[in-house]
Amino acid sequence: MGEQSPVLEMTGIRKVFPGVVALDGVDFRLFPGEIHALMGENGAGKSTLIKVLTGVYTIDGGQVRLGGEVVHINGPLQAQQAGISTVYQEVNLCTNLSVAENIFIGREPRKFGRIQWGQMRRRASELLARLDLNIDVSAPLNTYSLAIQQMVAIARAINVPTAGPAATSATGTASGTGTAAGGGAKVLILDEPTSSLDASEVAQLFAVMRRLKADGVAILFVSHFLDQIYEVSDRLTVLRNGQLIGEYRTAELPQVKLVEKMIGKELAALEDLEDKAQRSRERTAGAEPIVEARGLGRAGAIAPFDLTIHAGEVVGLAGLLGSGRTELARLLFGADRADSGELRFAGKPVTLRDPQVAMKRGIAFSSENRRTEGIIGDLSVRENIILALQASRGWTRPIPRRRQDEIVEKYIKALQIRPADPERPVRNLSGGNQQKVLLARWLITEPRLLIIDEPTRGIDVGAKAEIQKLVAELSDGGMAVLFVSAELEEVLRLSHKIEVLRDRHLVEELQNTEGVDADRIMQTIASGATS
Repeated sequence: MGEQSPVLEMTGIRKVFPGVVALDGVDFRLFPGEIHALMGENGAGKSTLIKVLTGVYTIDGGQVRLGGEVVHINGPLQAQQAGISTVYQEVNLCTNLSVAENIFIGREPRKFGRIQWGQMRRRASELLARLDLNIDVSAPLNTYSLAIQQMVAIARAINVPTAGPAATSATGTASGTGTAAGGGAKVLILDEPTSSLDASEVAQLFAVMRRLKADGVAILFVSHFLDQIYEVSDRLTVLRNGQLIGEYRTAELPQVKLVEKMIGKELAALEDLEDKAQRSRERTAGAEPIVEARGLGRAGAIAPFDLTIHAGEVVGLAGLLGSGRTELARLLFGADRADSGELRFAGKPVTLRDPQVAMKRGIAFSSENRRTEGIIGDLSVRENIILALQASRGWTRPIPRRRQDEIVEKYIKALQIRPADPERPVRNLSGGNQQKVLLARWLITEPRLLIIDEPTRGIDVGAKAEIQKLVAELSDGGMAVLFVSAELEEVLRLSHKIEVLRDRHLVEELQNTEGVDADRIMQTIASGATS
């Protein structure tokens, strides 16, 4: 591989959105006949890089070379015609059509304008045989498992037509780059293809990937499962905060080092927050258990786990993106319903059928996705803040406007929401102040358990410090807090104990004593040790 020239080379790629530098001078190389993992946490720039490569986004700086020639890819169709195909996490096929129709949809073999059904089925069978898959291609796709549907999506992706316009070269001429293995895709992008597959299905997919690799196809593989990355990839590239951290041979980079490079270290000290050594670790010894989960789980989302959270305790969830942190939190709020185990809240058995039940029990949940699952941009700050309280009362019992104003004024002042205008549309606030509005929404319900998922993501250091102080103060006041964050230093700073997750399993519980640091947590994530 080292003697070959890259089939794909991206140099100095820069992509800017309003107020955000999504990619900042990123380099990426992909060689024929290799499986290359693209690694990074949420917001690292992986999806943006893929969308640049497939022509969904235009670049603001840098260049892309295919087969050694500078090209401008102006859309997904041009990317496909240039030999770059993508299979996404959610299979984007028509399950009511046959397997053969899905592979050739939009490019069916025709003669005198009529589809040649026999030829199409024969060619579909040949393509699937290349993937070591022997199925009835005339059967509807929905009669097969998700794993088979993934294989069909891959067969469609590698069956790229070579005719028609390709990516435009730097000189303005149409640029084709040849094909691997005598025709088809040169670059295959697999974006989280294993997220919904079981172990045997993953093994089947990996066998197909290795077969394509042997045929000379270059595969860009995105997955949050570390064991899978180390099982199947040859090299990996790590992004963090839109920047290139490095390119490595997989076999030469220990898992703990990979985790460290993905997560990074907290560089800015947060002012005036107490050091963890100064916070009392004995307060929960006699405190009431607020949450007791035993064997709680949901198939395909999070493996059965045990968890206890006491009054006045901050429990941190640590793990890479995709490890199951959010899935665990959603179970405890009833946003997803558990299909195994039992849950006790304040000493009483409870079945959380939906979030409404959780809210009545005194559970609040601030989602990680504040823009799509949190704030309602067209509503005012006041309307956003009172939303949960009004929902808990029922819409037939509206909160009087004077009471609304009193509550909102109190929390705008307490959380230092800026600007302090309750009638301002919440979409016009900064990310940090939007996050404070969400916290205010739940705090006015006076919950016994507050679940906060990535509350400081994408906000400045000052707002981050204020939110962290608030979490500490709520804990000091007796509230139980489940705190989810990708930043290990933040988890360590706030938590009394830390639950470490890996590959949708809770693998270890760590008491946050002086012997626990970021390296210890990263080692646990990397090794998958069980307690």
